[in-house]
Amino acid sequence: MNGSIATPRSALYRRAIILGLLIAVGAFAIDMYIPGFAAIARDLHADAGTVQLSMTAYFVALAIGQVLYGPVSDAIGRKRPIFVGLALFAASSVWAAFAPSIGSLIAARFFQGLGAAATAVVPMAVISDEHRGPDAARLLSLAMLALSVSPILAPSAGGILVQFFSWRVIFGVLTLIGVLAAAMTARLLPETLPPARRVATGPAQILVSYSRLLRDRQFVVPMLIAGFAQCVLLLFISGSPFVFVTLHGVSPPRYGALFALHAIALIGTSQFNAPMLRMLGTRTLLGGASLALATAACTLCALVFAGVAALWPFIALTLTAFTCLGLLMAPAFLTAMEPFAATAGAAAALGVALELTMSSAATFVLGMTADGTARPMTLLMALAACGAFAAWVVLVKQKKEELLF
Repeated sequence: MNGSIATPRSALYRRAIILGLLIAVGAFAIDMYIPGFAAIARDLHADAGTVQLSMTAYFVALAIGQVLYGPVSDAIGRKRPIFVGLALFAASSVWAAFAPSIGSLIAARFFQGLGAAATAVVPMAVISDEHRGPDAARLLSLAMLALSVSPILAPSAGGILVQFFSWRVIFGVLTLIGVLAAAMTARLLPETLPPARRVATGPAQILVSYSRLLRDRQFVVPMLIAGFAQCVLLLFISGSPFVFVTLHGVSPPRYGALFALHAIALIGTSQFNAPMLRMLGTRTLLGGASLALATAACTLCALVFAGVAALWPFIALTLTAFTCLGLLMAPAFLTAMEPFAATAGAAAALGVALELTMSSAATFVLGMTADGTARPMTLLMALAACGAFAAWVVLVKQKKEELLF
């Protein structure tokens, strides 16, 4: 397709809500259980680094799942893979709720991530089925607004459940969320890929599609920008409970409120993506956002290594970074997706897989380098932010070369 399908505004909002809530299924499984890290470590007799591996396992499974669901959705349509993923997500949530050991919890989280992978990648293909350019950015930004219920509500809800009940109740709630998401998908989401536009998919075709994408700089370079930005986000998500709760003595409910504030900064800023893309263009928007992100992250790292202990500069700089992420992540991802509409599922799958592989590696390194301070988290955030800016420099050079030839 070469253009956007004309969609009434009310229908666009409904589509954004269901897509946002689908994406939020996987986000809830991250955000809601973060306040329970300390309780999980205590109840399952594990240290903080081992509990952190349950997050890493989830991200690794999300990355693996992408390469399966995306091409399958190109072949059989968008809805059936979502139902399969949600069924696996719900079953694994039940397993996690009754996990007797940290090893069992890590395994449950792995399969939970495999299920959530469908809700992470297929909605991206749904957007690409119907929209391009700023219109796609607008729909994705609206979906992120619906997605904002997760980082705003989930950490606070998780903190309350841990404080008054048990971390295991969190996974019972996640089970219900998976079931409700399946019911909403059945009722509210139409099939956006008709049989005439589906492509035959087998192991050979999947490998050919992925090989072609990985060799194409139009796909890889913008996706590296998105991937490094995702690393900054996930490093903060993984490391901030220790920094805020353990180092600075912030209570779990207050940590949830701080986390929600960061989510508001990211989601709120993302609502300006479409008009800013029209006004500035992709190259300028990505360049400005990535430079500001690198500046904020490097300043934060320098302050922590200098021994500054005050909490307010930390919060101010991380909020600045999240504001930059709101202008960076979706435009970079959609820039990589746009030339590959015919295989949108495979492109979305590989893109999200690359993002999650990078962020999984980053969170793994964070867990392995934990030293009881904020230094590892802030250093890795600074390196990832600089990586995003470096990838933008490569993108600009690539565009100039295309103009010459």
